[in-house]
Amino acid sequence: MSEQSESPAEAYFAKDAYARELGVELVSSSPGSAHVRLGRYDKRHFNGVGTLHGAILFALADIAFAAACHSHGRQAIGIQTHMSFLAAAAAGPIDAFATELSCSRKLSTYDVQIRDREGKRIAVFQGTAYLR
Repeated sequence: MSEQSESPAEAYFAKDAYARELGVELVSSSPGSAHVRLGRYDKRHFNGVGTLHGAILFALADIAFAAACHSHGRQAIGIQTHMSFLAAAAAGPIDAFATELSCSRKLSTYDVQIRDREGKRIAVFQGTAYLR
């Protein structure tokens, strides 16, 4: 059996120390997309009203965005993001699915859907990156 080489998104993700610190894993990637998961979290990750902190959800979306941006093998720098929170997360893993909306010579834009373990959409994120 031949060894498969690491994808550009996997190579980028391997260098993402903050993703490792949070316990985020890269589930899958392909050119223009990435799926990441926060498998476990605890009360340290909750806000003052007892739900998963929005900063954790933003970080998860941003990590998916970055992995998808780098899936073409080009360096990308985020230049604009927007996130809307739709619902509180149920207990269990949280997944972020990044999908490329457009990619030109210098800019790429991605949609990221954040879903709880039941598949319920709990947040949406859109980001634009400058490509080097």
